[in-house]
Amino acid sequence: MAEPTVHDLPAEADALQAVELRRDSIGDGDVLEPHRHAYHELIWVHDGHGRHLIDGEVVEFGPRTITLIPKGQVHQFKEAENVTGLVVRFGDEWLTGSRRWLFSGGSCTALSVPPEDSPRFEALLDLLRAEIERPAGPESAELRRHLLTSVLLWAQRWREAQLEGRGASGTDVDLHRQFQELLERDFATSHEAGHYAAELGTTTGTLSRVLTRLTGRSTKQLIMDRVNLEAVRLLRFSDLSIKEIAARLGFGDQFAFSKAFKRQRGEAPLDFRERATSLERAG
Repeated sequence: MAEPTVHDLPAEADALQAVELRRDSIGDGDVLEPHRHAYHELIWVHDGHGRHLIDGEVVEFGPRTITLIPKGQVHQFKEAENVTGLVVRFGDEWLTGSRRWLFSGGSCTALSVPPEDSPRFEALLDLLRAEIERPAGPESAELRRHLLTSVLLWAQRWREAQLEGRGASGTDVDLHRQFQELLERDFATSHEAGHYAAELGTTTGTLSRVLTRLTGRSTKQLIMDRVNLEAVRLLRFSDLSIKEIAARLGFGDQFAFSKAFKRQRGEAPLDFRERATSLERAG
């Protein structure tokens, strides 16, 4: 099985796109094959509903929702009914500071936008699209960067509000955000909680308590969840051998990888690959 096609932005530096989304109907017969993005994607849905498949998992969306799809995730726009909105695509160079946390590469859900904020947020997106479509001038790059940063800050506000609604403090949310960024950088080389606690200047106990409060998962569980997510991608969407996948994900040998994968998923890597392939053919 070949790895999924990689979709990229135009070759010019600092490429940024805002594309109108208008789909009366998308069904199983006329969707793109699963593919990866070499860029990050923000999908704003004003009206309509449907579902994505992101890393093979169903993500439902409806009116006034944002779906944030990090670079590298395997994506398929599976179904849509009467959908209108906007898709914003951009590379790593447009992400600075805490905004990187929003695109950490982990599991994905549609983020609901409060009804009272929706008109203002949509107006901000319209400004961004208009600036992108305007012929470039001396101030264009700075304006586009500020507008995109504002869009992402609003998304970050709503994401943090979700976490704080679970009883987290601002300090807890910040630690969680820093952990997510560090995990995305190091998951393929460091599987131990102590590494992440040391890098973040805290204790393993404090880090695990905060993460468990916010996510229901301990530090070690979140690390292995991220490793497992990448393993699932590679097993499902590539023809790499088990040995090659084990090496790519930082395991000493394929047996250690197979043991860890079975502990997480309840089945051996080859069994998972065969079952996933059979389901794809059947679907």
